[in-house]
Order: sequence, then structure tokens, then C-alpha cells
Amino acid sequence: MTENWVTTTSNANGIPGPSSLAQTPTVFLVDDDASFLRSLSRLLRASGFCVSAHSSAEALLANMRPDMPGCIITDLLMPGMNGIALQMALKANGNSMPILFLTGHGDIPVTVQAMRRGAEDFLTKQASKEDLIAAVNRALARNAEERERAAHLKALQAPFELLTDREREVLREVVQGKLNKQIAADLGIHERTVKLHRTNITAKLKVRSVAELTRMVQEAGIC
Repeated sequence: MTENWVTTTSNANGIPGPSSLAQTPTVFLVDDDASFLRSLSRLLRASGFCVSAHSSAEALLANMRPDMPGCIITDLLMPGMNGIALQMALKANGNSMPILFLTGHGDIPVTVQAMRRGAEDFLTKQASKEDLIAAVNRALARNAEERERAAHLKALQAPFELLTDREREVLREVVQGKLNKQIAADLGIHERTVKLHRTNITAKLKVRSVAELTRMVQEAGIC
């Protein structure tokens, strides 16, 4: 069973958003205890969060997309896929959404394992409302920061997609400080062709010097 609540009000971070799980930072809940799931959902909704509740890890994974903003609160011990397995499955799918473990069965070894795998926090089901809300706020803030960094990096890398394969080869040589003659010899092409490729590269990337080009490549993590 999957239950969904979406609110158009600002969440606890004061971030307004439309009624859409794809756009609104959402707290995704996973717990096989239906009573606890309803109680936690109501608490978080009353605190201004957009909530999407799921009775199993499998149900969550079936409804998740990597581009969804938010965080996950999951029980640790559940039938089928448990919380640690869910954490590993999300990582394998390239989903870095912060995870908070909220459980009545936590112990030190499991806590250490979860934290080493990147869990945002590990709370018992007896945790206070204040501690829970604070943990959710931290998780949503981290997710927002990571998404902003990812968007910035994507914007930096976008111009390089305009380059042809050969231009990328020339680019790698240029940022190594090689002269046109050396690049021509390395790639087995004419020096005039190297000059043409360099002209195309600077035009497409809108740079005017090798120093500027090198800095752009370093910031974008290209080559």
C-alpha cells in the first residue's frame, strides 16, 4: 500500500513549491507498520512538509526517480528489503537522496554501517518531534545543496557537448600546454587542421585564451 499527501504550503525550510512530487522537496516515508506510518505522516504534514508514504522499500523504489528532491525516512527492519538494502539499492541506481533511519531496533553496529554508507542520521522511533524535524531539515538542506552543485556542474559541462570527438582530442592536448606542431604530430593530422580545431573550440566555448580555456576545463571536470 502506498499513501501520498501533497501540500501546497511552504515546507519547514520555508521553501514554497507547486503540488508536485517531481518539483516539491518531499519526505519519503518507508515503514511496514501502518499505524506508525500514518502517525508519522500526519506529524510531518502538520509541520509543513510534503509527504509520500510507502509500506515497503520495494514500493518506494517503484515510485522513485533520481531527479526527485527531498529525503527518505525509512524503518530498518522490514519484511523483504530492509533499510540497509534500500540504501544500497538507491546508491546503485545513482540516487544520492539523504536517508534517515528511524527504527525501534537500532544498535551500534547497524548504526555504524548505515552512517558509513552515507546515512544522514539514525534515530529511534522514540525520538522527540524536535529531533526528528531538525534531522529532516538537515537532510532537505543537504539535498538542496547537492542538487545546486550538480546543476552548476551540468551548466559548466554543457558547452563541451558542442565539441566533436576530434575537437575534444585537440582540447586535451591544448590544456596540457602543447604547441600546434606537437598536437599535429600526436594526433597524426596537419598543423593547419589543429589551428582550425582550436579556432572552433574557442568559438564554441567562448574563450579567448589558453589560460581561460584551462580554467574552464578544470572547473567542469573535463579531460
